[in-house]
Amino acid sequence: MEENKVMNENTENTAETVKSAPAEKKPYTKKTFFNDVMEIAESTLITIFVIVMVFTYLLHPVNIVGQSMEPTLYSKDRIFMTTVYFGIDNGDVLVIDNDEVYLIDDNGEPYKADVPNNPINECIIKRVIACGGQTINIDDSDPNNSKVIVDGEVIDEPYIMNGAFTKSTGAFAGKFPFTVPDGYYFVMGDNRENSSDSRSGYVGLIKKDQIYGKAIARYSPFSEFKLLFNSDKKSSDER
Repeated sequence: MEENKVMNENTENTAETVKSAPAEKKPYTKKTFFNDVMEIAESTLITIFVIVMVFTYLLHPVNIVGQSMEPTLYSKDRIFMTTVYFGIDNGDVLVIDNDEVYLIDDNGEPYKADVPNNPINECIIKRVIACGGQTINIDDSDPNNSKVIVDGEVIDEPYIMNGAFTKSTGAFAGKFPFTVPDGYYFVMGDNRENSSDSRSGYVGLIKKDQIYGKAIARYSPFSEFKLLFNSDKKSSDER
């Protein structure tokens, strides 16, 4: 019995000795260092590639200049625009190349207007009010309450400034209501009393191929980050 007891104790001591023995460390060679460097370089290159692809094909930074989209967007705000989207809907905020002006004739057909030295031949940002095939009307007969009407229904516009008045004067004066031709859009700025938009003879209807992309988010100032999806459902009080 004593012999067995001694053998057990010896076994336990041996186990403890084996357990507490430090693991053998592999030497850090030049090959190991090279492999680590290659892994870091590969991860960095993949990250850079993804960032470049995102900002080349998905997100494009845009600086806001001017007051026409207040109170949704202010001058010096910065937004992300995407060129990858599925369709354009009423209420979308678009970045537009205003390189051409399209109006409608007496038959409601679109034509390219001759506007020499157009002072607004530049990139603009506006909100879609009516799409091709929809009928747009602006009723400003009441000096205290203008109405924007699409397909016979007064649209709710919580994004414009309280008390803002939408005038029908301009390129389409006397032609309201009219149907927006297919492939074109009627756009306006949220700051209705200080916006050159589809009502203006310098802008007119926006043709589909004039659209750079769709605004998706304001990222600067960062403290006022907000998504611009469904911004047509948000109150003008939300800064």
